[in-house]
Amino acid sequence: MDEKVESIKDATPSPPSRPPINWSSPSAFFASFAARWKSVWTRRFVFSLLAGQLVSLCITCTNVTTTELVKRGWTLSTSQGFFLYFTLFLIFTPYTIYQYGFKGWGNMILRDGWKYFILAACDVEGNFLVVKAYQYTDLLSCMLLDAWAIPVCLFFSWLYLRVRYHWTQILGIFICVGGLGLLVASEQLTDKDWDPVSRGKGDAFMIAGATLYGFTNATEEFFVRKRPLYEVVGQLGMWGFIIGGVQASALEWRDMRVVPWTADIIGLIFAFTAAMLILYTVAPLIYRMASSAYFNLSLLSSDFYGLLFGLFLYKYSPFWLYFVSFVVIIGGLIVYFWHSTPEEQGILNPQAPDYVQKRGRDDAAVDEEKASAASASNEKSGEVAVVEQN
Repeated sequence: MDEKVESIKDATPSPPSRPPINWSSPSAFFASFAARWKSVWTRRFVFSLLAGQLVSLCITCTNVTTTELVKRGWTLSTSQGFFLYFTLFLIFTPYTIYQYGFKGWGNMILRDGWKYFILAACDVEGNFLVVKAYQYTDLLSCMLLDAWAIPVCLFFSWLYLRVRYHWTQILGIFICVGGLGLLVASEQLTDKDWDPVSRGKGDAFMIAGATLYGFTNATEEFFVRKRPLYEVVGQLGMWGFIIGGVQASALEWRDMRVVPWTADIIGLIFAFTAAMLILYTVAPLIYRMASSAYFNLSLLSSDFYGLLFGLFLYKYSPFWLYFVSFVVIIGGLIVYFWHSTPEEQGILNPQAPDYVQKRGRDDAAVDEEKASAASASNEKSGEVAVVEQN
């Protein structure tokens, strides 16, 4: 009974908790501003901010390891992602079977597997297209067009969750994108770009990949707000490694024989897979704590961490705009939740499917939950009827 009450509490959107700004006098303004500032720094927001920087760091790690793999002649982009999806499958699918049982897991695949198949297919192809884009266009185009995932994610979040974006959230997005602009300016001023092989083809790949990224992020957020994390991530891993395996076998089977498989190559693949594993595990937590849009905004700071890697690995000379851009992006993340709270981004009510006999729930408990739900529905109908009579 207590678990049901907690579930109802989680499913109910929390009312806005930000104290209002008082404009009546300078002293009142500064006092109310301080109260608003303090209200932003809740435990949930702090965890969201730190988790966002963790996945941003993971993105940087994957970029560095991919660059090193290419330098060593290992260019199997689909096969590289295959190891990630297979690892997700090995970790999360057995636990899903443990919770649901083989019968429940099978029913979940038969009834809802097609949804996860679409999610995994878009995720696999999004990763593939973005890697291909870097082979054809320049870094400036990649950095700018990759931000296209943000408005796509905002649109699908509104479509799925009916999120009402406050003007301060839009302002926070523009501030973060402004920080990205400073990063782009830094790349241009330090002359780290390269001549594109085919800008049109590369830009098209990047736009398509960013579109798929935005769609998959928002769709996964929609799923993890309604279903257990282990089910969603496990299904993403299962279908991802199946799709990636078929695609790698069709496109890269010849190259698998000729690419080097030295100890350093295997170590880089392991590092890439570990970083992506952390990212794909933490990302759904950010979707629940904040939103998929906030996740995408957090990734804009990854180039700053790339500078830190470059200082040690490639002896880059730090440019002052990198540090300014990082501060601007963090400021934009704070402004994003200046008025709206993370709890207002969508209803959080993860539950196992009704058709699954989850571990620890006997038939009597299931029947009691169904009877309680029916009783609550009847009471609500009765209240509506009384209101209409009055």
